[in-house]
Amino acid sequence: MLSKGEGQVAMTPSGGLRADARRNRARILAAAGEVFAERGASAATEEVARRAGVAIGTVFRHFPTKDDLLRALMKDLLERLTEQVGRLAADGDPATALFDFFASLVEQAAARKSVVELLATAGTDVQVTAAVQSLRDGIARLLTRAQQAGAVRADVQAGEVMALLTSTGQGALQGGWDIELQARALAVIFAGLRAPAAAVRPASPRA
Repeated sequence: MLSKGEGQVAMTPSGGLRADARRNRARILAAAGEVFAERGASAATEEVARRAGVAIGTVFRHFPTKDDLLRALMKDLLERLTEQVGRLAADGDPATALFDFFASLVEQAAARKSVVELLATAGTDVQVTAAVQSLRDGIARLLTRAQQAGAVRADVQAGEVMALLTSTGQGALQGGWDIELQARALAVIFAGLRAPAAAVRPASPRA
């Protein structure tokens, strides 16, 4: 049984998490990402605590239930993916940024570096709906820029791209796709997304 104060996360006077509490939370989320990617969402919270190097009570102070931990992990993953999309939208080549993000997500999934399987159920959780919508909005921007650049068919919609990302990510995660299989699968998907004019690029003129 927790004594007085043991069930509370250390806060600053302004209401934010103290530095040590922030570090513990980050370690717990990082460990949870590894554990759940390796063993699935049924993995024990005790294993997360062991991997993070903290007491199980520390995990429960930050995340009172396993669902809270999974929800936080989903939100963290979605926010990191949204940041990646934002960087590509701001600095990436409009004709290739969407494909670069797609390939990156599949590579991460195949290496089991992220809990891509959670994306399939994240949209059903009202507490992470805003994070899901932010990711969708970012992908929609990448899609629009690719279509404006003539790289993607005009009839492709963001919902279709999200469905392809989720299903392909799950396939790579569950199947542990090697590099060759990733390349072949992506080639088929990208061929279906590309605009006819972008499907076959003319050879560069010789000097």
